[in-house]
Amino acid sequence: MAVSANRLELLQIADAVAREKTIDRSIVIAAMEDAIAKAARARYGSETDVHAEIDPKKGELRLSRHMLVVEQVENPANQISLKDAQRANPGAQIGDTIADTLPPLEYGRIAAQSAKQVIVQKVREAERDRQYMEFKDRIGDIVNGVVKRVEYGSVIVDLGRGEAIIRRDEMLPRESFRNGDRVRAYVFDVRRETRGPQIFLSRTHPQFMAKLFAQEVPEIYDGIVEIKAVARDPGSRAKIGVVSRDSSVDPVGACVGMRGSRVQAVVNELQGEKIDIIPWSPDIATFVVNALAPAEVSKVVIDEDRERIEVVVPDTNNQLSLAIGRRGQNVRLASQLTGWDIDILTESEESERRQADFEKTTRAFMDALNVDEVVGQLLASEGFTSVEELALVDPRELASIEGFDEETAAELQTRASEYLDRIESELEARRLELGVEDALKDVPGVTSKMLVKFGENDVKTVEDLAGCATDDLVGWTERKDGAEPVKYPGILDGMEMSREDAEHLIMQARVKAGWIDESELASEEEPADEASDESAD
Repeated sequence: MAVSANRLELLQIADAVAREKTIDRSIVIAAMEDAIAKAARARYGSETDVHAEIDPKKGELRLSRHMLVVEQVENPANQISLKDAQRANPGAQIGDTIADTLPPLEYGRIAAQSAKQVIVQKVREAERDRQYMEFKDRIGDIVNGVVKRVEYGSVIVDLGRGEAIIRRDEMLPRESFRNGDRVRAYVFDVRRETRGPQIFLSRTHPQFMAKLFAQEVPEIYDGIVEIKAVARDPGSRAKIGVVSRDSSVDPVGACVGMRGSRVQAVVNELQGEKIDIIPWSPDIATFVVNALAPAEVSKVVIDEDRERIEVVVPDTNNQLSLAIGRRGQNVRLASQLTGWDIDILTESEESERRQADFEKTTRAFMDALNVDEVVGQLLASEGFTSVEELALVDPRELASIEGFDEETAAELQTRASEYLDRIESELEARRLELGVEDALKDVPGVTSKMLVKFGENDVKTVEDLAGCATDDLVGWTERKDGAEPVKYPGILDGMEMSREDAEHLIMQARVKAGWIDESELASEEEPADEASDESAD
């Protein structure tokens, strides 16, 4: 035991422990000093402030008792009067600490055992800190290890300087390991926990595949080719979007390699997972078309506010099945890769839907304006989609439609305004019936339709709206275990409101409620504006 060793043995023990545990020698010596001081306090009294110092070069041990200089001594174990202190040190002042050297001690078995526990605990904490600091900077790296044991389906991996775990859900399907197997995995999280740092590895993480490509493709490692997006259905299929910074380098060819050698090396590591390498494009429509390969795409319709893309494929050659893929795998991976929701229609389905929308708009104009079918069809064919558009359009534009004149245009706009006034009065009556307070009308951006929706969902005051989250208003989408995304509706579902608009509406309500002021609202919006400017640049 260190406390009963001579001075040379103390340093030899410190050196041996530091080498074995891969921690700094000074940490081991500090642990020894704490342990010896604890053992000495057992001899001199627990309230005595005993300090132990080990010379890191000579190994000499010095014990001392520290006493605080005070005017009136309350605890003689660790306090000394100014008069007594000045006998030992004439320059002593109130608040100073006087060190009193103690004679060497012989430590009994219990004191030695207690000191040993202190050293073991300190060394273990230092080892855990070293392990955490080493691996927290390796999040996002691939590590190699040896399977140490398998527990309840999870694999414990020996990394040499620490242990890591691959949970069952982070392993590829039908993949099994035995003790002694070598394994490569991606470090996706390192956490401090009471029993030591926990290092979590994954073989299903999308970035595991990206890092494998970086190891196999020199152009990626050198930064010539960049991986922009990855989507995986672990163990089955994956898509990876790549782009080249050098026009003379084909990013897809670089990743495939001579006779497919590079991509095959990644496929083998991923237990035969099929990989589609797709050229990335800043134009989202082009990227979506590339991501849906091998299906042919005849038309793409983009809804930027909802980040939704409608893709139209030919009716021939089974293109719809190709685009959707087995159990929806192709379109699901394309959606994950691009970050946009993708709807796939055939040309005939799109034509039928367009016709249905045309008939619906025609019927809406006929009912609202009390006009015949021909007039309703004319308005719909000219691109008008709502009575609101008709009421606000320049009368000259309306009069320029074939078959219309200025008198007809004026009459249509009068009927449109009367219809909107009638709807507005009905909505106002419904708002009052639901008990929505008048102050909510004054929040910028709130419409009468919104007020009714709010009332139907028990949002009746400015404070109620201020306490809402963006998801409460526009809903949210969840994907679980690679399944099809599930859309959960919000209060204003169906009103074509973007998340940014919903967030702005809530912030305006918080200003109105007095929770924040206008200057705070401006400071909230400025960073977003700057970020959009930077992305535009």
